Amino acid sequence: MWMMLRVIPIMWRSVRPSRVADMPAVVNTFWIRKGYEGLTFFGQILTPTQADADRFNSGYNSLKNHEMIHLCQAQSCGDSWLRFYILYIWYWLKIKISRKKRHFTVRNAAYLLNPFEMEAYARMYDLDYLKKCEGGAQEWRKYAKMSIEERIRLYEKRKD
Repeated sequence: MWMMLRVIPIMWRSVRPSRVADMPAVVNTFWIRKGYEGLTFFGQILTPTQADADRFNSGYNSLKNHEMIHLCQAQSCGDSWLRFYILYIWYWLKIKISRKKRHFTVRNAAYLLNPFEMEAYARMYDLDYLKKCEGGAQEWRKYAKMSIEERIRLYEKRKD
């Protein structure tokens, strides 16, 4: 219960995404599902262990870049964390519901086929991606316009 409550001050003290220059990593085991290393949360990166937090805080790498892409995506959503999270949950729910109807086989599809995650995973190894993007991370909009079947095909193609 205590870990769950630790996010309230993070939310309360958060500033607009455009005012965040770097996101520090902090430990919060309540919000991180097993197998995940970090979660962008109102300008901070929540991690399951101190070792993960130290890895995020020690330098700029592909994992940090992935989370910083989410920061730029929030900036592209009207510079609003709330709008970013509402859209994120909306896309997640659409895929979750669609998966039950269509029975497609992508494991963890609601997460992996979310337009925000598709951009972050596609660009996380390009450490200069955010410098090259005029207007920030906007590629998620292209993925949002795709049908779920198109996203599955693209995911399968990238996986190979």
